[in-house]
Amino acid sequence: MTNENRTRVPWWFRLLAIALVLWGAMGVWACIGQLTHGADAMPMASDYDRALFAGLPLWYLADYAIGTATMLAGALALLARSRHAVALLTVSLVAVMIQFGWMFAMTDIIAVKGPYVLYFPLLILGVGALALQLGHVARRRGWIV
Repeated sequence: MTNENRTRVPWWFRLLAIALVLWGAMGVWACIGQLTHGADAMPMASDYDRALFAGLPLWYLADYAIGTATMLAGALALLARSRHAVALLTVSLVAVMIQFGWMFAMTDIIAVKGPYVLYFPLLILGVGALALQLGHVARRRGWIV
């Protein structure tokens, strides 16, 4: 399909796509820091944090990398108006659900650190869900092809 045949996208779609690219880039940056420096990448890491992150299984770290990389790729696909955006954002959201589901179900992090540790993961899940919803809306309206 040529650019002349594409449906014009509203300004807010481009703005949200750019914001999601920035969000995704921050996630990839945090993931790289975590994978290279462990808990020390976190400000004010406690002994508990160091022990928890030192004991994370390899698949968990791979899942984290997949979740952040596909969020960034999906956001870039939205910005480029690519049909691959929905699939990439779906993979990202599923990976994040697996990551946080395991963390909160299989560790004692909530008991040790308190329920406030849920806030940022819930924000991440919410942004992922909204990004995926934006991808579905864009596909239905012909903004991505």
